[in-house]
Amino acid sequence: MPKMRAKMRVNTVTRDGYSEVLKMSAVYGGSTNDEDNSFAKTTPSAELNIMIANKELHGQFNPGDTFYVDFTPVPAQS
Repeated sequence: MPKMRAKMRVNTVTRDGYSEVLKMSAVYGGSTNDEDNSFAKTTPSAELNIMIANKELHGQFNPGDTFYVDFTPVPAQS
């Protein structure tokens, strides 16, 4: 089964006291960072929006932070 890793940057964080909404996009090429350029070649465009309700995670994500996002298939369930 295929696996994929993307490198995503937090663009915005919207906080309302109950949840946080992260808007992320794939890192872009043209950077002085060789790793960013490598990721941009294989995943040049991606967007991800996540709402976090877990208050223990609030404040842990900020604009400009970067994260690896791994996509691992879930085995078929019977």
